[in-house]
Amino acid sequence: MELLAHTRIVSWEGGSLWVVDATQAVTAAPRRTEPHAHHAIQITLGLGGWFRLDAGGADVRGEAVAVAADATHTFEAEGLLAMLFVEPESRNGRAISKTLFGQETLAAVPPSMLGDFGNRIAANFRGGSRDDHVLIELGRGLAAHMAGGTVAREPDPRVRKMIAWAARQLDGPVGLSDVGDVGGLSAHRLRHLFVEQTGLAFRTYLLWLRLTRALENLADGASLTQSAHEAGFADSAHFSRTFKRMFGIAPASLRMT
Repeated sequence: MELLAHTRIVSWEGGSLWVVDATQAVTAAPRRTEPHAHHAIQITLGLGGWFRLDAGGADVRGEAVAVAADATHTFEAEGLLAMLFVEPESRNGRAISKTLFGQETLAAVPPSMLGDFGNRIAANFRGGSRDDHVLIELGRGLAAHMAGGTVAREPDPRVRKMIAWAARQLDGPVGLSDVGDVGGLSAHRLRHLFVEQTGLAFRTYLLWLRLTRALENLADGASLTQSAHEAGFADSAHFSRTFKRMFGIAPASLRMT
C-alpha cells in the first residue's frame, strides 16, 4: 500500500494529537481522503506544509481550520501539519464548539486561539529524541488555550459515568445492560439520555473509544492485529474498515514514527 504520511500520535483522556508529515504526491492528480466523519472536533494546523479541507463544498482558509464533530469532510495535505482531536463531550470540546461553530461545520481558527503551540509542536517533532510526554502536554495545552475562558456546561453526570465505565471495558463485550445503577435509570432510558447529551448512539460512541484505544496501541508499536484485538475489535480487518470510515484512509498507509 502506498505510504501517505509519517505520523506520531499521542492521546489522553478527551483528546489526541497527530503530527503528520504527509508525503509528496507522485502524480498530478490530487490525493485526498474519501469523505468521512469522526466523533471528535478536528483542528488542523499547518506547520510548514499545506492542507485543504472540504465540508459540504465550504472553502475556509487560514493558518488553522476546525471541523465540527461528526461532520462529513475530505482532506488533502502535503508537508508537516498537526491535527488536534478533541472529544466534544469534554469541557474543552464544548467550549471550543461554542466559540467556533454556529450553523457551519468548518471554521477558520483565529491566531489568538493558537498561541505559539504550532511552533513548539513542530520543534518537538523535528527534535532528535522522541518525547511523547512533552507532546501530550503540548496537545493538552493547545486544547485548553483554545477553550480559553469560555464557559461550557459539562454533560449530565450520568452520561459522564457511562463514558468512564465504557472506557474501562474495551477489551471485552460492552452493553448498557451491564453498566449497573446509573441514577435508577433503565437501559432504555440510558440509551435515550446518551443520545440527548452527545448526539449519537452509545454503540457508536463505544466504537469511537475502541478506535482511539487501537490507535494508541498502534502508535506504541503494536501490529494492526494486536492493536485491533486489544481494543475489542473482532480482527484487523474490522479495525481497518472502521478507521477508513472515520478518517478516509487505511491505517496501513501511515507509518508511525
